[in-house]
Parts: sequence; structure tokens; C-alpha cells
Amino acid sequence: MVAVPGSEILSGALHVVSQSLLIPVIAGLLLFMVYAIVTLGGLISEYSGRIRTDVKELESAIKSISNPGTPEKIIEVVDSMDIPQSQKAVLTDIAGTAELGPKSREALARKLIENEELKAAKSLEKTDIVTRLGPTLGLMGTLIPMGPGLAALGAGDINTLAQAIIIAFDTTVVGLASGGIAYIISKVRRRWYEEYLSNLETMAEAVLEVMDNATQAPAKTPLGSK
Repeated sequence: MVAVPGSEILSGALHVVSQSLLIPVIAGLLLFMVYAIVTLGGLISEYSGRIRTDVKELESAIKSISNPGTPEKIIEVVDSMDIPQSQKAVLTDIAGTAELGPKSREALARKLIENEELKAAKSLEKTDIVTRLGPTLGLMGTLIPMGPGLAALGAGDINTLAQAIIIAFDTTVVGLASGGIAYIISKVRRRWYEEYLSNLETMAEAVLEVMDNATQAPAKTPLGSK
């Protein structure tokens, strides 16, 4: 009995593993494409309902909460602003911390803003993954069937080679398309979230300043002074 060289065993195992990945790769590409299309529809819907806050409105709101500069006035102004509900919730929470000290209030505000940043990052994670893995799976789907296709070419089987080339081209196109759509979605949403967080930080700093001034104990006038 002739012993099989170790290199042949390893190359055979490698070939089996490579070919066994073709179906998962194709399934992953189809899922990525469906997800990219659905998310693109969600982006269009989000754009139609998106609330835009310009600098003038922020300036007017900051002036309003500074006069007379009370927690009640802050909540009243925030409720009347045309801003996302999540921003209103954060600013209202900060305005309701009259019993806290300045450092504790600032720490809470920082934590609330960080929580909004985490929500934004979590929303971008999926499309970022598709952006990176879509073309990668497309490349895998291109290379995997080409091995058997070239082997079939050597045996004169043109039909098998043609089928392998079709699969290779289809997976490449789907991978690039899903990655491209996901990249556009991530790019647009990242700009929206940066604007959202910038506006939130500006309003939060203004609210913190007003709260600090409102909760400071008034200086006592010495007896007998005029």
C-alpha cells in the first residue's frame, strides 16, 4: 500500500474547506444585499422625517433659557423647541438636577451624552460591517469556484468552467453593491449623528451653566452694611 504524501492530505483538506465555504458565502452575500436595500429604505424614510436644527434656533433657545435662568424655564424652552425627542429627554434630565452639585451634574450630563454617542455608534456598526465584509465575501465568492472551474478547463469541460465564472461574477457584483450601498448609508448617517451630538453638547453646556448659576447660594450681606 502506497502512503499518501502529507502535502496531498493537507491540500485535499484545504480544498474541502474552501469548497465548503461557497454556500455560506453566497448566503451571506444575499443577506447583506437584502439588509443593504432595507436599510437604504429606512435611510430615505429617516431623511423625510429628520428634524433639522439651525444655529439661529440654538442661539435663540440659549438666550431664552438664560433669562430668567431657572430650571422651570429651561424645561419650558426645551419642550417648545423643534428638536428630536431624545435630545429633549437629555436636556430635561439635566434641568431636573437642582439637588445635585456642579460636579455631579456635569458628570451626569457627560454620561447622558456618552449614552447618545453609544446609540449612534451602535446604529452605524451594522452598515460598517457590511461595508467591510461585503467586498470580502464577494472576493471569496469569486475565487472559490474558480479552482474547480480551471480544473474542469484542463479536462475540457467548458460547461463547468462557464458555471464557475457566472458564480464568480455574480458574487463579485453582489458583494461590491452591498458594500457600496452600506458605505453611503454609513457616510450619511455619520454626518447626521455628528450634527446631532454637536447640537446636544452645545445645549447641554448652556443648560449646565444656567443650572450652576441658578443653584448657587446667594451671597449674604453683612449686618450693618449699606
